[in-house]
Amino acid sequence: MSKPIIHVENLSKAYQIGQIGTGTISRDIERFWITKIRGKEDPFLKIGETNDRSVKGSSDIVWSLKDINFEINQGDAVGIIGKNGAGKSTLLKLLSRVTSPTTGEIKVKGRIASLLEVGTGFHPELSGRENIYLNGAILGMRKKEITRKLDEIIDFSGVERYIDTPVKRYSSGMYVRLAFAVAAHLESEILIVDEVLAVGDADFQKKCLGKMGEISKGEGRTVLFVSHNMGAIKNLCNQGILLQNGQISYAGDVDNAIDQYLKNANSSASRTWDLPVAPKSNSFALLGVNVLNQAGETSVNHLISNDIEIEFTYQVLEDNQLFTLGFNLFNNHGVHILSSHDKDSPTLKQPLAKGIYKRKIRIPGNFLAEAGYNCSFAVMRYDPFHVEFHEMEIAGFNVIDEMGANTVRGNYSGKFPGVVRPLLNWK
Repeated sequence: MSKPIIHVENLSKAYQIGQIGTGTISRDIERFWITKIRGKEDPFLKIGETNDRSVKGSSDIVWSLKDINFEINQGDAVGIIGKNGAGKSTLLKLLSRVTSPTTGEIKVKGRIASLLEVGTGFHPELSGRENIYLNGAILGMRKKEITRKLDEIIDFSGVERYIDTPVKRYSSGMYVRLAFAVAAHLESEILIVDEVLAVGDADFQKKCLGKMGEISKGEGRTVLFVSHNMGAIKNLCNQGILLQNGQISYAGDVDNAIDQYLKNANSSASRTWDLPVAPKSNSFALLGVNVLNQAGETSVNHLISNDIEIEFTYQVLEDNQLFTLGFNLFNNHGVHILSSHDKDSPTLKQPLAKGIYKRKIRIPGNFLAEAGYNCSFAVMRYDPFHVEFHEMEIAGFNVIDEMGANTVRGNYSGKFPGVVRPLLNWK
């Protein structure tokens, strides 16, 4: 059984917006006296607000993280996900001890190698080779240990030609290549990687993900990985932590964490546009879309066994138009589930006059798997064929499963794999 290697309890981090300090010398002295001399709670933090950047606040104290609690076991690969500003990078900085918490404690067993921001931990005037030794020394490694790994690090980084050049002359991509190679190959028990891999090219990103998988699964080391690439999170990690406005929204199985994140990020089940701002071409404009349940009501959540109707409202802006409509469905992992064209539409033979029209498409129940989805709308011409209009992510919805012994699920509470889940007949 794996043992906890990171234990976080009641962790919080507050930042002050604007100028540092309380505003007056007397209040700064009062704050110092209360917190440092008397050892009591900082009274100025009581007015702190949740870190929701989408709303205007009244306090200049913001909790980037608030009351965070979790444990990570040795050998786990943990994906930390959430919207921009959720507190992901702050959490990694606290774990890496780049900054200190406002309240709470972090217990770590083992050495941590961190790759947070481009340039973190490297001295710009030193060469790549010298920075490798510097980073190893910071981790507490002996020179012989670093020398034993040196050739492997240089080969992995792909910057051998410039290894004796000061790193201030490196491009951002070269910087990240060397920094990741150092962090991954030096013998730390915990590897922490922020979104910086996005700076590298596709081949290097793939190489890095493969190395992190090897570190976690093959070497039994712990990996903490922040990324907005849900495919990379899913392939690498077995556990997930979802942060929302500085608090943990979910911690557990990585697939569930991704689903929770994507459901929260899902589009609205109903959207409308006025003509001046509507998605449009010269001949067509999309005025609205509604995702409807079996009762004909707009709904974002739909039971897996129920039909789903998607209604499009569009305006024809020019007379005598011959066209057909198209619909594409994607799940929230970006997988293209299906495409449907209204090939039997009378509009291919009978031109439409200017005006506002509606069309519906029905997705049968017991077809889609339990997940979040978004759809697109297209208008196509023929003779010759071309797509005149295509608007992505115009509406979203979730398919959720029923519970109970009389359903297909029965007493099974896990998640069915696969991108579709039709109810097939067995004989």
